[in-house]
Amino acid sequence: MFATVYVTVYDEILVPTDGSGASVAAVEHAISIAKPHDATVHFLHVIDVGTEMSASGLGTIAPELSKSLEQRGNDALDDAVERAESEGVQFERTILEGTPQEAITDYSSDHAVDLIVMGRSGRSGLKERIIGSSTDRVIRSGEAPVLVAHEEGEEAEDSE
Repeated sequence: MFATVYVTVYDEILVPTDGSGASVAAVEHAISIAKPHDATVHFLHVIDVGTEMSASGLGTIAPELSKSLEQRGNDALDDAVERAESEGVQFERTILEGTPQEAITDYSSDHAVDLIVMGRSGRSGLKERIIGSSTDRVIRSGEAPVLVAHEEGEEAEDSE
């Protein structure tokens, strides 16, 4: 009698990153998965225009703020790319504007992503409960499987 073995092959892995400790953990996980599969890792940074416009109180983003947000995204992507290059992993890098959940799920669909690897902070409290996290929203709305990476040294929360 033979056992059937199913092997999941990942060709396209998406990692949304903002440079936080949790997203760096996601980058590391994605690279470790991509390397043996010879997969391409798509590093994505989303500039959350809606949140930034609300925070400005003006309904628009000042050019200086826009430039600062784009630089922050490029810094996060530069770090992710450096890690991928050091491991010999193929990658693409993209910055998009929009809401994180929509940008991530749209990008995932448009690029036939097999796996999304996302970081999740250990934050809790009222803000997290009311707004929810981008990770939770992508898990609920995305079509691709989502692997959640926690920041090193952070204990996973029980989800209720």
